[in-house]
Amino acid sequence: MRIGMFTDSYRPYTSGVVRSLETTAAELTALGHEVYIFAPNYPNCEKEAGVFRFTSVPSPTYPDFAIALPFSLHLNATVRRLDLDVIHVHSPFSMGLLGSRCAKRFNLPLVFTYHTMYDQYVHYLPFAQELSRKVVLKLASNFCNRCDLVIAPTEIIRGIISQNVKTEVEVIPTGIVIDEFATADSEWLRRQYAIPKEHKILLHLGRMGKEKNIRFLLDVFRDVLTVRPDTVFIIVGDGPDREALQAEAEKKGIGIKVIFTGALPREHVINAYAGADLFIFASVTETQGLVLGEAKAAGLPAVAVEALGAAEMVTDGVDGFLTPLSREVFTARVLQLLENDALRREMSANARRRAGELSSANMAIKLVSAYERTIARKKCRNVV
Repeated sequence: MRIGMFTDSYRPYTSGVVRSLETTAAELTALGHEVYIFAPNYPNCEKEAGVFRFTSVPSPTYPDFAIALPFSLHLNATVRRLDLDVIHVHSPFSMGLLGSRCAKRFNLPLVFTYHTMYDQYVHYLPFAQELSRKVVLKLASNFCNRCDLVIAPTEIIRGIISQNVKTEVEVIPTGIVIDEFATADSEWLRRQYAIPKEHKILLHLGRMGKEKNIRFLLDVFRDVLTVRPDTVFIIVGDGPDREALQAEAEKKGIGIKVIFTGALPREHVINAYAGADLFIFASVTETQGLVLGEAKAAGLPAVAVEALGAAEMVTDGVDGFLTPLSREVFTARVLQLLENDALRREMSANARRRAGELSSANMAIKLVSAYERTIARKKCRNVV
């Protein structure tokens, strides 16, 4: 089938949504389907076959993020030429709204993946944040009700969405490309950053924004160092809070032990997972927490705050620990794994084994099945 995906973010920008799109498009293509991406343009953006870029402007609160202007004189002709079977949108705003209008205009099934708890991101707006939170929730629910199928990445998110949405909500997590981790260089991280062999490495990976709760992790790490000074904390990624977080680490007196790598090429992201001893994650806004799944694929146990989607990505006591948003409890679990090599190895083996349940190939097959059912229902309604 021919699938049109409309998104508010795409490479070279990096995020969980972008990673989800890349993985899903690659797996669908491998299954013989055609995937076309409609996305914002970025400065010095490379042209890619099957990717249609829209004029964009920098976000006023985060210039690295481009906001697409969802207008094109050529869009209707392009959609006709591509002869799409289904439109899959990845945002209820901007490009998602454009995809919705296209679906309606051409009488195509509309699928929406609820990647983000949108109300948790209103701190990026310069004013009226509480009012914006309510408006955003209402807009997202209304958008879902205009779709033919809504996809949630976890059961917890499906439960939340379903309270205000009448459209069918199906759970299909973003898949993990398991094979990526088979040839990872587990020594790269230590070589690159001159980390002594006897030191333990804590890892966090993700965009550096307020909602990721990295300041909490810095506090935890400061407490860990009082017991285990032979520990370093690697933070992979970039974002609007990077400079403030670096300054915070220095202020807390732990700057020498915290390494901010910035954004890394995918190959070295995989190497970072493989070279760490423990993954730590404190976001309370994730619909899934894709990085937790990737950590499992690398055999990396995790300590994570038990919230929303993250609560389904870690099985407490099996492949990591889930904790309340308590610095003391979180720190205790981190220390437990740092000081118990046998437990850490057991959880590592469990994590790697359970990652197979989220393989991207399996998730793509589930998605194709969902597309087929949605297309069939649409055709039935058209006949009636």
